[in-house]
Amino acid sequence: MDASGAPDPVQVAAGTVGLPATEIARLVRSGEVTAVAVVRAHLDHIEAVDARIGAFRVVRRDAALAEAHAIDTALTRFALPLAGVPIAVKDNVAVAGEVCSDGSLASSDVPATRDHPVVARLRKAGAIIVGITRVPELCLYGTTDGPGTVSRNPWDTARSPGGSSGGSAAAVAAGCVPLAHGNDGMGSLRIPAAACGLVSLKPGRGVVPAEVGLDSWSGMAENGALATTVGDLAVAHAVLAGEDPAVPPDPGRPLRVAVSTRSPVPGVRADAPAGAAVDGIVARLVAAGHTVVRRDPPLTTGAAVGGFAQWMAGADDDITHYGLDRAALQPRSRVHARVGRLMRRAGLVRPRTGERFRERMIDFFQDVDVLLTPVTAGPPLPARPWHERSFLANVTANSRWAPWAAPWNVAGLPALALPAGTRPEGLPLAVQFVGPPGAEARLLWLAGELERLQPWRRHAPVFDPTAFAVPAAV
Repeated sequence: MDASGAPDPVQVAAGTVGLPATEIARLVRSGEVTAVAVVRAHLDHIEAVDARIGAFRVVRRDAALAEAHAIDTALTRFALPLAGVPIAVKDNVAVAGEVCSDGSLASSDVPATRDHPVVARLRKAGAIIVGITRVPELCLYGTTDGPGTVSRNPWDTARSPGGSSGGSAAAVAAGCVPLAHGNDGMGSLRIPAAACGLVSLKPGRGVVPAEVGLDSWSGMAENGALATTVGDLAVAHAVLAGEDPAVPPDPGRPLRVAVSTRSPVPGVRADAPAGAAVDGIVARLVAAGHTVVRRDPPLTTGAAVGGFAQWMAGADDDITHYGLDRAALQPRSRVHARVGRLMRRAGLVRPRTGERFRERMIDFFQDVDVLLTPVTAGPPLPARPWHERSFLANVTANSRWAPWAAPWNVAGLPALALPAGTRPEGLPLAVQFVGPPGAEARLLWLAGELERLQPWRRHAPVFDPTAFAVPAAV
């Protein structure tokens, strides 16, 4: 309290670190706290913790404070769904005035002159971009590291936060920002969300502007967000999709949920904790009145080969698209692109294969509303310089750790990762829900119901910003 008995604005601002984005926006819209104070408090928290997790490639302190001041003085502040909310943007989409490196030393050092469409939508909603988050080179892998840096999981810094949106996930899990942008071409939102105890939605094809690289890995990549609450994710998704934020509608009936733990990769299976996480969610669904059936989706060899070929060819396409010096790329990336070029020449990049798989999955959803699967087969991979290891070592580790994500990129269907407890050693567990085209609201509603039934810890314990005060100034 100050001398008049009113709340101390410095303490109020510091207290916003760790709050959900929806609550921060409410405070800024009401004038209870300024966007400048909120952003400064989050920048101070980033300064305090990022040296241990390596989430950010760029922290935009001066620019972010200037943008926050613009929100405080804007006449439209009262209508902005993300008014004054600090966010981070993944380093593979353009932010005006910043270099977009795509995780590569071979990239151009010329700053972007305009925002990517999803960045423009976030800004229009009142969000403040406090930094650019780290990614693996060309966003190809499920770990996040590069020369001189290894991003780390806030739940256990000996583990990776996943990839390729690993820097964004680490930033949210450590309370540096309540929301972060990411994108997902083979699981790059859902895998880091699972590793870091967050909730994330890969939208279906065409719902959110993609425009990632040359052709978004033959249409497999989608932009989305990582959050600590379903409410935050729902607002972020609406903003990215160009819609008015609204509470996901209740379907008005129990859902019919198919459950499958069969791995798309032969010889890989969920470990005991991952299987138990699925079983726990099944029990909650049944207790809530939903119908659960055991049914495996029609995952075909053709769809798997097609998705793999598009992942490989996407690297070669983006290198050409951005005019990168191949000799300056990491060895694993050069091999990745070379394999992709050979696969394209062999005629293995076949969009029609993905369309046939999509049609089969639409048929699968004729009598079930959603599909429940694991996300990963075991705990996050070790935090190490994976870029120094071979292409084969990276691809093998990624495929064996997180095989359940990629099919839904091939099919272009919405898929959501949801926290589902913790492993015996304290690391997060997660499950995945998949739906037919247009099922984003249904997935968000179901995730919200499960969140109410069993809320999860929103931040990694050691980095939980609510556990200690961070100085801030108005």
